[in-house]
Amino acid sequence: MNIRIITLFLIFLLLNACNGKVPGADARKIPPNAKDRVKKNIEEGRGFTMMGSIETNKTGEFDFASSNELWRASLDTLEFMPLALANYSGGIIVTDWYSDGSAENESVKISIRFLSNEVRSDALAIKVFYKNCSMQNNCKVTDRSSQLSAELTKKILSTAAIYKKEGLKKKKYRNEALRTDEQDQ
Repeated sequence: MNIRIITLFLIFLLLNACNGKVPGADARKIPPNAKDRVKKNIEEGRGFTMMGSIETNKTGEFDFASSNELWRASLDTLEFMPLALANYSGGIIVTDWYSDGSAENESVKISIRFLSNEVRSDALAIKVFYKNCSMQNNCKVTDRSSQLSAELTKKILSTAAIYKKEGLKKKKYRNEALRTDEQDQ
């Protein structure tokens, strides 16, 4: 019984010292909009974002893998091979070991690193690995990136250039359509 009375007395003293209010609980200082609260908390260092910054002025711009010509061209070029890893945000594609059946003990693995989103010759770093296995399950992996990686780079860049050209045509057509709609109104 004495402990309860002492506890109630201490709570009464604490609340009385704060004028009956819990510190930081002034509703007038808290923005009613959830996005504003999140932005305020992040600015004060009391929060974080999972997907980057909170900017609402980026309307119409999407950062999807399907909008990146190099990414799409790389996937289309390697579509016959099984993928082990395709990480758009990390900028890497790695295929699984692949053999077309012509060489029984040989398989190939390709990794593509994206160094830039622009369609240019130094935007990709392609590595080609060959694996030769003997009958005793003894495998040797070698990096033979020179000729095949140059051919893959050329194929991917030419496909990406076509995708970019098509995208620019679509964008131009959309902009013209929007302008004519605005003029009609």
